[in-house]
Amino acid sequence: MTEGLQRKLRLFPATNIVVANMIGAGIFTTSGLLMEELNNPLLMLSLWIAGGVIALCGALSYGELGAAMPEAGGEYFFLSKLYHPLLGFLSGWVSFIVGFSAPIAASAMGFSEYLCRALPAIPGWLDTAGLLTPAATRKFLSVSVIIIFTYIHYNGLKTGTAIQNVLTFMKIGLILLLIFAGFASGNGNTGNFISGESIIPGFAGWKTAGLSLMWIMFAYSGWNASTYIGSEIASPSRILPRSLIIGTGSVIVLYLGLNALFIYAISPDEMKGVISVGGLAMGNLFGKPAEILVSILISFALFSSLSAFIIIGPRVYYSMAKDGLFFRFAAKVHPRHKVPSNSILLQCLIAVILALSGTFDQVLTYMGFALGIFPILAVTGIFSLRRKNLSGLKIKGYPFTQILYIVTGASILALSFLERPAESLIALATVLTGIPVYFLFKRRK
Repeated sequence: MTEGLQRKLRLFPATNIVVANMIGAGIFTTSGLLMEELNNPLLMLSLWIAGGVIALCGALSYGELGAAMPEAGGEYFFLSKLYHPLLGFLSGWVSFIVGFSAPIAASAMGFSEYLCRALPAIPGWLDTAGLLTPAATRKFLSVSVIIIFTYIHYNGLKTGTAIQNVLTFMKIGLILLLIFAGFASGNGNTGNFISGESIIPGFAGWKTAGLSLMWIMFAYSGWNASTYIGSEIASPSRILPRSLIIGTGSVIVLYLGLNALFIYAISPDEMKGVISVGGLAMGNLFGKPAEILVSILISFALFSSLSAFIIIGPRVYYSMAKDGLFFRFAAKVHPRHKVPSNSILLQCLIAVILALSGTFDQVLTYMGFALGIFPILAVTGIFSLRRKNLSGLKIKGYPFTQILYIVTGASILALSFLERPAESLIALATVLTGIPVYFLFKRRK
């Protein structure tokens, strides 16, 4: 018999996990794709603001949910208690396939893309030597970092969170340096903010905006991160809501500053479709050596979000397995390291498979749609929580905060479905495949 998870995390590491989980591949890769769709810098910046407001509404709502139900598992635990174990299981099922393994793969792929862009000699040399093609080199680098950080977090929460704190501090420092140095250079063009094309008229424009907001919400995803480790947070009714609100608010400010810098440094036409937009911005402002240096730094900054996903995801599978609704071996806690060791290894395997088989833009749309469904249901559950007088911490803004999140979230999903039906249907199919799996586990239980 193994001991359960221990409540050791205070406000600083819990907030760091939120920040690290949010700041990842999304902010460093989506702005160029957004500009290609929107063709308007001010509209893009406005949508980043809107996405931040939506994420903050979600964080406020989850703060109340987490204080009332401070256990591991996030939406899985919330939906199981508020509605039915089936809905909880489906959210955990999506987390298993999409919510954590896919972002781990995306962060690792972002790392390899930025690194190979900055140091093209690495894939070039391996290709010339007949060892690996450039594409295979990127895959190899992606898989390698997934395995390395899985090993780190397999060896205990204390070591893992210490490394996580350092990585998060370095990543925030890098973003602040880019923002202040970029604007201080005076080499950009403020005219970029009012350039670009006019907004697409009619319903087509709304569909484009909906899809763009879904991509932006992927960049903001992680505002609920500390609810997934509720069983390991000390004084959860006090620390958990604060970690969500402080973490989300900090990231909103950083995102707006970084996107304003991108627009200042890059013209709309030059930005369109560029993945490594951070490197391009620094190249325009300071020259090619700066582009190389910043691309290297961003590639390593992505370690922080990859590391945070590896910490959080296995706690969901652990919680499901404890309830008999997942593979039994996933509930094992390592007797010495006190982590859900088998869940960590399982997640590593899925992330490696995705890194070897997926492409970034397809994964982005697929993840965004699948991950947008269950938070809407969880936030809706606050109405039931209040009605039954089970909310121990009543956060201000009710019910307007919840209504805003639910209406905007549902609208984004509907518009994105109309704009990208193929990826949306695949995401829905992923959810639905969990239904027979749930009943198989329940029958076995």
